[in-house]
Order: sequence, then C-alpha cells, then structure tokens
Amino acid sequence: MPTTVTLGNGLQIGGDAFVVMAGPCAVESRELLLAAAEAVAASGAVVLRGGAFKPRTSPDSFQGLGPAGLDLLREASRATGLPVVTEVMDPRDVELVASSAAILQVGSRNMQNFPLLREVGRQRLPVLLKRGAAATLEELLLAAEYIRREGNSDVLLCERGVRAFDPSTRYLLDLGAVPALRQRTDLPIVVDPSHGTGDASLVPAMAKAALAAGADGLLIEVHVAPERALCDGRQALRPAAFAALMADLRRLAAALGRQWVRAEPRPAGAAPRSGAIPQGCLDDEVIAP
Repeated sequence: MPTTVTLGNGLQIGGDAFVVMAGPCAVESRELLLAAAEAVAASGAVVLRGGAFKPRTSPDSFQGLGPAGLDLLREASRATGLPVVTEVMDPRDVELVASSAAILQVGSRNMQNFPLLREVGRQRLPVLLKRGAAATLEELLLAAEYIRREGNSDVLLCERGVRAFDPSTRYLLDLGAVPALRQRTDLPIVVDPSHGTGDASLVPAMAKAALAAGADGLLIEVHVAPERALCDGRQALRPAAFAALMADLRRLAAALGRQWVRAEPRPAGAAPRSGAIPQGCLDDEVIAP
C-alpha cells in the first residue's frame, strides 16, 4: 500500500493525489523570486521550489545566496501561502535550512553523502531525495534507507535523469524508474523533467509522461526571465508556458483518475499570508478538453 507524506500544513503527497512543486532553480533576487512564486501559485502549484545553496560543477558558477536566500524563501512563502522545498548540502546547515523549509531536498550530487543523509534523517521534516546521475535504483533505495533508519520515514524519491551517451538532452530521464520503483517501495515518487531534459521545450511532454507513468508529483523549474537566470535558465519554463502545462496536467489527471491537488486560492488583492500556511485542496472537477 503506497504511503503518503504529510507536510506541516496538512498537504499530503502520495496515494491517489498528484501535486506539482515549482519555482526557480536558484534564489537570485527578491524581485525574481517573488514574481516566480506568485506565478506558480496562481497556476496551481502547491509547493515552492528554489535553491538558496547551489552545488555547481564549476567553483566559478553562481553558488546561491545562502542564508539570505533562505530569508527570501520565507518571505515568498508568507506572500503566497506555499510551503518551500529547498536543498541542503552540508550536515552543518541542516537545522538552518530546516527553519525555512517544509521539505529538505538532498540533491543528486549528495545522494550518497551519508553524514548528510543521517542528519536529515534526524529531522522531522520530509526529505526529497534525488537520484544520483549515475545511481541505480537499488542505490537510491538504500540511500533512502539511511534516512529512514534515523527515524524519518517521510522520504520522497525523485527521478531527475541519469547520465547517458547522447547529448541531445542534458540527462536521460528514466521514466521507467517510476513503475519499477513502485514495485519495490511504498515511498512517493516525484519526477523532475527540468533537470531530466535540460530544455524547456521538452519539459511539458515529459511532465505529462511522468504523470501517465504513475508519478505522485513533479518538480518543475519556472523563471519569469530565463534569459537573466544565473542558474539553468535554458530549462526553466516561463509563467505562461507553466500555466498552459498545468491546464494540460489537470485534464490528464482527471482522465487517469488521479486527484488534482491545488493550492487554496487567496482572494484578489488579499494581503500576504502570515502564520500557518493553509492546507492544499483536492480538486475532483473534471475539466473538459
């Protein structure tokens, strides 16, 4: 029986429900983050993604804003009502990141960082564990077990593509991993088509394919000005493209008998939310093609 992971606001991931988490790859500025956060909330995403700490291949690349980025994520969360998923890279930073996040992300490069896995396992926040770029499914599941052995059973597995020989896409997005994992674990499964393809034009097709394959959710990059992005702009959807994709996903979810989870809308002109973040809502409405 599939398990569900429940966030602090009551939002459940897993089971029959389908959720979308979206936002920029990296927190770059207050202006860009708030604009992206409002856009993804308006289109129905239920979790805001954004990296304050960014592991980059080159030490000369943008590494994120660090603690200042966490402050901006908290502000965006209050403004939109969306809980935050953000990456933690260092065991020493886990408590700091946990103070701003609803979900702790362990990135691909850290899938086998065992001290980090143990430390996030000691937290009482859900963990989004990304598959390593050269990791087998068995290795991914064993990495998840490191977290669970520390007492934290709220783990989301994330397929984000593996290295392959063909440079046509950034990675090979292994959608076969979704049903294969379903046979081996009860943990919810999330797919990241943005990193998996590295090309915004390919993201909608692979996002819909992930839903059809049985994923419990998506992690999608959205940026209001991809040409200005300091990190992975090529794979980020603009807000209009994201809104169109969300409409397609909603129709597809209805056709597949999945429950579409949407954020509780704020009244027009309402002040930014403060305090507890409201629970997401199940939407059983069937949208006509």
